[in-house]
Amino acid sequence: MTGSVARPREGRTLVMGVVNVTPDSFSDGGRFLPTDAAVAHGLHLLAEGADLLDIGGESTRPGAHRPSLDEELDRVVPVVAALATAAPDAVISVDTMRAAVAEAAVAAGARIVNDVSGGLADAQMLPLVARLGVGYIAMHWRGHSADMQTRAVYAEVVPEVCRELATRRDAALAAGIAPERLILDPGLGFAKLPEHNWALIAHLDQVIALGHPVLFAASRKGFLGKVGRPVGADPRPADHRDVATAATSVLAALAGAWAVRVHDVRGTRDALDVVQASWAATGGRPSTATPDGTPDGAPGVTADGTPEGLADGTTDTDRERLFFHPRFFLHGRD
Repeated sequence: MTGSVARPREGRTLVMGVVNVTPDSFSDGGRFLPTDAAVAHGLHLLAEGADLLDIGGESTRPGAHRPSLDEELDRVVPVVAALATAAPDAVISVDTMRAAVAEAAVAAGARIVNDVSGGLADAQMLPLVARLGVGYIAMHWRGHSADMQTRAVYAEVVPEVCRELATRRDAALAAGIAPERLILDPGLGFAKLPEHNWALIAHLDQVIALGHPVLFAASRKGFLGKVGRPVGADPRPADHRDVATAATSVLAALAGAWAVRVHDVRGTRDALDVVQASWAATGGRPSTATPDGTPDGAPGVTADGTPEGLADGTTDTDRERLFFHPRFFLHGRD
């Protein structure tokens, strides 16, 4: 396939397809570690309807250990370059915590940096992204995978995650990243127990109220493997969690998420098409699901619940364009 990613119809939550170029992925066990296999998989996901591709060379599953910088570069950059050549209109994201990998991937064709550490793992990341002028996804993060679950301690998970994520938002903006190129991710499964994940899903609107598009990434994660299972029973294996993933993607779309990051693109697109069809039957996307997470005409809110305007000068039209069109990251405003 050498075609482009289709522009989504206005109002649809986008689908980001996952390409893990790792030997120890929890979801695919290293099936796409060879470059040619990863490229073929990326093209397959585009053919199935992915609006964006997320290419990563470091497993961030609980307990995972980091590859060396050279290992990560060798895994990621050839895949990004090959996909950018084979599908030049595809919007490619690089999933990395390292500024050196981000810089090399952007040079190879990536247009978004998906940093699960929100800039905490590498002090050079935020200024680099600001200089490059690409999109940036900042996730809520409390530490590396090897021991992150020891940090899954919250008095009130939703406000704490929102406050900590707002801190990363502010750091990104202070570093010079353009507000319209910043996306937030609540970090499901990262330093979070199942009950924390479910609370964040139930209150995703509060994350959206931080004022930026939100990426929702629940796909095949461990807490979905426990849904409906008896206490003490083994969880469903990762590749049997796609139906549960699609259900959470629907919940995210209804809340107003910008995109969902998934392994099963076709099933997710089908589920989101149902959401879109239901909206069409009632006159369009509900006003409560605008890009800033507030009703049409209402102000946004800060992390502590204080109303705020669009002080950065970004217009409602600009936010609509960013929210619904991944090609923004290729061409900027047009």
